[in-house]
Amino acid sequence: MTIQKIFIANRAEIALRIVRTAQRMGIATVVPWHARDRHGPALQIASETVELVGDPPVSAWLNPQALIQAARDSGCDAIHPGYGFLSENADFARAVVQAGLIFVGPPADVIERMGDKITARNFATQHGVPVTPSAEEESSPETFAERAATIGFPLLIKGTAGGGGKGMHIVRDAASLPQAIATARAESQRYFGDGRLLAERFVEKPRHIEVQVFGDAHGQVIHLGERECSIQRRFQKLIEETPAPTLNPALRERICQAAVTLASAAGYVNAGTVECIVSQTGEFYFLEMNTRLQVEHPVTEMVTGLDLVEWQLRVAQGEPLPLRQEQVQWHGSAIECRILAEDADAGFVPDTGKVLLLQEPQGPGVRFDNGVVQGAPVSADFDSMLAKLVVHGASREVAISRMRQALHDTVMLGVTLNSHFLGRVLAHPEFQAGATDTDFLERHKASLKPAPWTDAERQALVAVAAA
Repeated sequence: MTIQKIFIANRAEIALRIVRTAQRMGIATVVPWHARDRHGPALQIASETVELVGDPPVSAWLNPQALIQAARDSGCDAIHPGYGFLSENADFARAVVQAGLIFVGPPADVIERMGDKITARNFATQHGVPVTPSAEEESSPETFAERAATIGFPLLIKGTAGGGGKGMHIVRDAASLPQAIATARAESQRYFGDGRLLAERFVEKPRHIEVQVFGDAHGQVIHLGERECSIQRRFQKLIEETPAPTLNPALRERICQAAVTLASAAGYVNAGTVECIVSQTGEFYFLEMNTRLQVEHPVTEMVTGLDLVEWQLRVAQGEPLPLRQEQVQWHGSAIECRILAEDADAGFVPDTGKVLLLQEPQGPGVRFDNGVVQGAPVSADFDSMLAKLVVHGASREVAISRMRQALHDTVMLGVTLNSHFLGRVLAHPEFQAGATDTDFLERHKASLKPAPWTDAERQALVAVAAA
């Protein structure tokens, strides 16, 4: 079945990203909006828009029945979930198909098998992929805390559904465990509608490496390379790049092949990501599988020249993958920075306001996936990510240089951004040497602070304010 009209069950920059590819393919688009979220750029170019209701606003994108009904009422024949919200909800995927619509993503049974962290870890173990020791809550909730403690500290408490750092907490002693469990459960329920939890051994200072996989309905599964995602705060990625710097080629091959093995065994269809952690001694462990498109997919697009959303739509229509594994080629290096409305220098505190002036960066190899428009309010109703800045260069050194300039050229007045902080991370000698791990920001906290203003700079600012 050829997709004629698609409902995008998401918002902000990912909705715009999907609209652009769909329109290029001749597919009509419908983008939903909420009364407190009426200014997304996707709404300006979509074929149609439709209002959703819900309080809090995020609940509007977590209502499967309302989303499916809106898609049917607007004459759509497919739903693309984007990422976050219901993108990894097997019940939603199943309901979409039962309603006679195409779900742009893996089948519901595959989401159940690989999108659920507990089931996926068991599946990985069955297929010889190493995992860290863990305990799940669901089988015996009354003993979960006790079983989690037996893993040993530090351990990680996280929701079995969703991702993006939501509902994840490090626990370093038994006294902190009850509160961490309660907080993780509440956050997971709020963001993903699923409060089930998992505890696992926390590996100190690992690298976070993930592999982009793609499968079709004809049994072909390939990988499109790895991404380094170690620069994180609160388990949410801030900077992603490909290829992963200083990664041993043999280890890279092992991780990519393990990802393909898992996806093939699961009967995986459409886009997915196998995430791993790599210890300081070079061992890798399966972390989870995201059964959806990732926020950081543009870096893979930049080095391969492929449009992963187009691949998603074609596979959803029943077409085979456009390339075989041996035909995939990678060129140069790409880096993505998440542009967030937050004060990184004050402890990553989210900021709100109104976009008074917006100036997007330009230049060779620069891509700006934007989720806001000038004049739009920035509220606390949704995630703080406003845009994604992506660059490509012939080498990592060129990509870093271009990203630093692009961050400098990004202007969004009226709300505090993390762009200056990201620029300091990229300028750090350890980052430039590729010496990154998930503890990077904490370890270099002091050296990543902004330099104090000089008297001349203060006088200049006062003069500008007075003028």
